[in-house]
Amino acid sequence: MSGCGCEVTVNDESQKRVLFWLLGINAFMFVIELGVGLIADSTALIADSMDMLADAIVYGIALYAIGKSIIHKANAAKVSGYFQLALGLLILIDIVRRGIYGSEPVSVLIIMMGGLALIANVICLLIIRNHRSDEVHMRASWIFSANDVIANLGVICAGILVMITDTRWPDIAVGSIVACVVLRGARLILTDANNEIREAQAI
Repeated sequence: MSGCGCEVTVNDESQKRVLFWLLGINAFMFVIELGVGLIADSTALIADSMDMLADAIVYGIALYAIGKSIIHKANAAKVSGYFQLALGLLILIDIVRRGIYGSEPVSVLIIMMGGLALIANVICLLIIRNHRSDEVHMRASWIFSANDVIANLGVICAGILVMITDTRWPDIAVGSIVACVVLRGARLILTDANNEIREAQAI
């Protein structure tokens, strides 16, 4: 079966359980964080919630890819990467809008929600840690979870800086950084997926 791109992994059920947990946690946190972000008028929280949505989409696509060929898995990873790219660009558009028209972020809500999101993403990272070297669709999931922890720390810092400086700019700055993290994750996943496709086609 070598070189045909039709190999199936033996740990499908293990991957499926992991991805269901990741999908559920991220979908739930997207709803909660988006709601709090709107109430708190926080660019950083809304950006992070969009990151959660991107992750939920990635995990859903990764679930589709389980048991499929290497080519299918790589293409699924590419789709998730394009979703991540689109959401990253949407975050940047919202940041520009808020920079022009202004915002009044609530620091306490930012810090509390950022802390809750951090706990959720550390749990996700622990759940997927044993699959971080699996096929491309699982590596994509690991990248997203690792990026999320970094983004959540930034959100907490934004809340603290908003409280100290009494301005919206730390919130906007961290929202911009989260957007860059999202776009970087998209680039890594698309590069990894394209390499997998080239290697599979070359054999």
